[in-house]
Amino acid sequence: MVYLAEMHHTPLRFDRRQVLGAGASLAVSPSLFPSFGREDQPVRVGIIGFGIRGRNLLNNSFKKNAGFRVVAVCDVDETRRLNGKRLVDEHYEDDLCSVESTHEELIARDDVDAVIIATPDHWHTHQILDACAARKDVYCEKPLTFTLRESQLVIEAVRRAGIVFQTGSQQRSSFAHRFVKTAEAVRAGRIGRVLNVNVGVGDSPKACDLPTEEAEPGLDWDRWLGPAPMRGYNEILSPRGAHTHYPRWRDYREYAGGKLADMGAHHFDIVQWALGMDDSGPVRVIPPADPDAQRGAVLEYANGVRLTHGGPSGATFIGEKGMIAVDRGRISSIPQGVLEWEPEDEADRLPREEGHAANWLARIKDRGQPICGVEVGARSAAICHLMNIAYWHRKELVWDPANWRFEDEEANQWLDYERRAGYELPGS
Repeated sequence: MVYLAEMHHTPLRFDRRQVLGAGASLAVSPSLFPSFGREDQPVRVGIIGFGIRGRNLLNNSFKKNAGFRVVAVCDVDETRRLNGKRLVDEHYEDDLCSVESTHEELIARDDVDAVIIATPDHWHTHQILDACAARKDVYCEKPLTFTLRESQLVIEAVRRAGIVFQTGSQQRSSFAHRFVKTAEAVRAGRIGRVLNVNVGVGDSPKACDLPTEEAEPGLDWDRWLGPAPMRGYNEILSPRGAHTHYPRWRDYREYAGGKLADMGAHHFDIVQWALGMDDSGPVRVIPPADPDAQRGAVLEYANGVRLTHGGPSGATFIGEKGMIAVDRGRISSIPQGVLEWEPEDEADRLPREEGHAANWLARIKDRGQPICGVEVGARSAAICHLMNIAYWHRKELVWDPANWRFEDEEANQWLDYERRAGYELPGS
């Protein structure tokens, strides 16, 4: 038996034959899209979530790569999913893209080899677990998880399933490799022993206080909420139509980790990489001294390095012998010569990938480990969650990154949240 997240609040369990057989009755024959088992066949992907991020991934990454074929799109909003089908069909100049209203239906298709998850944060783990159950490879946007417990769960699930998993932390493969160069230099000791890293990103999320508005026609609002608490529709959370902006559900703690997690997942990811902590994390959580401050929380690693929320946009690494400041459009150092260097030993050179999608495709073909695998993404997301806990609870804490627990038993109640009935995770 394999676990699939609950559909429409009713717990379901399908055996493997049911999952794979679900595609038999679908309108588009799988024979139109041969399996990617042969080297010359594209990987058949389905996109879950077709808001602006799903659309950008399609346009900027996946339809440009002949190694992929988008065969299905899914969204709880009818306008968005039909817009997705239109864009896919226009690109391939046919009418073969399938449309689903739930991610379970898309994952169950036997003409889908892999899925791209571009939904709000509170849905990520549910969809990852379902993809793992169906043995579908996954590309999931960051921040990878919504809670600390979810981070631990997705690592375990992906490892059990043996799927190829890529987290959408694209700074490891894009932006002229500025972040790669930074991580190499820090790891090589070019600024000496690291003392502190400042990451300049936005604030923690707040509780959702939006008024109820008239529902958007064609939107399954109950389904959009999913595991989150029931509340009335507001277009700030799920914009009307095929919107062209990033929605502000990111600002509310029922659905996301705020601006701190939104861009923090990117920059904290580079900090983890540069410090060699992809499989670990900090051990102390220190809230700011000012009880009202929204910047200044500190996470401390076992070796004494302090990660501070605040400062210029991007990440600033401060060491005993110099500093490096990096963001998407800039990189600089003091002294200037710190970056005028190349690793002498090839083992010290980090990979220069030509994009996240291309890296994921290569690893799907050879079943290797992508540049930003599940543990990398889960532990970078954990940094965001620990920072938010510092602001929400204003309590100094000892964290055990190996066992995913606090020393303080009260704090362990903050590892997860209570989901709506029918959306419980395994072990709840």
